[in-house]
Amino acid sequence: MRRMISLWLPAFATDRLSRGTNGRKRRVKPFVTSAASAGGLRIVAVNLHAAEAGVLPGMPLADARALAPGLEVAAADPLSDNEQLARLAAWCGSFSPWTAPEAGGSGPDGAGIWLDASGCAHLFGGEEELLRELIERVQRLGFGVRAAIADTAGAAWAVARFGAAGAEGDSRCVLVPAGETQAALAPLPIAGLRLPGPTIEGLAVLGIRRISDLVTMPRAPLVARFGSIVTERLDRALGVVKEPISPLVPEAPYRERLGLAEPIGTREAIEAVLAHLLTDLCTRLDRDYMGVRRLDFALFRVDGNVAHVRIGTSRPVREPKHLARLFAEHLEGLDLGEGIEVLTLTAQTVEALAADQLEMPGPGLEHALASANVAALVDRLTNRLGADAVVRLTERQSHVPEHAGITVAAARSAPAEPVTPPAGRGERPLRLFPKPFLIEAVAPVPDGPPVLFRWRRVLHRIARAEGPERIAPEWWRTSLAWMTPWEETTRDYYRVEDESGRRFWVYREGLYPLATAPAQDEEGGEPFLPGMTPRWFVHGLFA
Repeated sequence: MRRMISLWLPAFATDRLSRGTNGRKRRVKPFVTSAASAGGLRIVAVNLHAAEAGVLPGMPLADARALAPGLEVAAADPLSDNEQLARLAAWCGSFSPWTAPEAGGSGPDGAGIWLDASGCAHLFGGEEELLRELIERVQRLGFGVRAAIADTAGAAWAVARFGAAGAEGDSRCVLVPAGETQAALAPLPIAGLRLPGPTIEGLAVLGIRRISDLVTMPRAPLVARFGSIVTERLDRALGVVKEPISPLVPEAPYRERLGLAEPIGTREAIEAVLAHLLTDLCTRLDRDYMGVRRLDFALFRVDGNVAHVRIGTSRPVREPKHLARLFAEHLEGLDLGEGIEVLTLTAQTVEALAADQLEMPGPGLEHALASANVAALVDRLTNRLGADAVVRLTERQSHVPEHAGITVAAARSAPAEPVTPPAGRGERPLRLFPKPFLIEAVAPVPDGPPVLFRWRRVLHRIARAEGPERIAPEWWRTSLAWMTPWEETTRDYYRVEDESGRRFWVYREGLYPLATAPAQDEEGGEPFLPGMTPRWFVHGLFA
């Protein structure tokens, strides 16, 4: 017999916004969501504390603030609510393979999720244990919840919202024994049939307030006055008519499996099966315009153990031969035990991959082939040496030369596009030192290039010099961790060549003082002039 669970989240919208980083609720004050209407802002959803203060959905926000002076308000976001509800319904798949969010999503009365518990209860020790475990885990996610299980979805929905406390007085979960649907529905209000508001009011005028009043009435007058909706909802709740609910359909994973009639135990046989699985998987990826970034190759041994071989790529790939080469380096020395009987290939990470033009000659073809070759090399090196061992250079937005470029893991970043140097920027050295070296230099004039300098006990006499190129401090970056205090001074760079033809990139740090009277320091000691003793550094070497 079919058993359905209705999971009711009475304050779903406000609970979603009130959840902390650990899933627990972080608001203990009246909290509501609001939306604009013809008459101004009105309440859309309320939390428990707001409801206790008398705030109701549909109420003008001004009236709500009068009832609850400390009211917290957030803008209603139905789209985000429905997305979160769908994620929660998918999460409920750990309790049932058949789950679905209720039609209409989140509203003033909360939100709900259906679960088909047929054949699942024994896995948790019974229906009551299943409900309690489900409720406790949903509450740990930060949502208030009530749940019921019955023979039909309609009955479970009604009992979850209007039923009495369940076993041991626990109001969070209600169980309707199999075959007792009508008895459980009889004392519940007509609203338990999910009827529109005007229909409920019309039935109340006739004195029909409970489902038991409706069951005994002739159907023809009801249909004539209210249409077929009343009898249809009643029949669905009683199980006379099947409830049309569409469950969530999980996305088909990119996974290939091959079971063998006889175990295999050689590398050649493993590679042959892998090639077959890769071809099938890449065919599916090509059909969906997708490429794989991470692959897991699982080999199930006869003795029950499982060996895993995992590879990654620097960009989406769907080329079987390239992927097979990456796997080949890891198959050497793999312990196959007494043989392999089942093999699976799972694409753990996939991304969209557009088609490349590989037939029309021209610069585009050359660039595509070059990029593909570099990516293939990065993949092979990364899978052999590790992701952090293979790096590439990329630009960083900084005028300070030693910070203008950084290294990043090649497998986790895209190749940098060629960048045109900004206008006015001077030539840069072939070799740039990570940190400048202090030198002793002599300049004939304060703001001129040096005529000689001593570095590493060697005296260099300057034959030619070009410059200066001034680089001012990046005052807006002084709070960044990679900026140091000595970088907060002005630099004047010169390209110099000594008498032996060796070319250096040197700079003067700091500015010479203006011809003004020096200021005394705070203790009345020696005069202090900012930058009164500039220093010289060598920062790079030209070819």
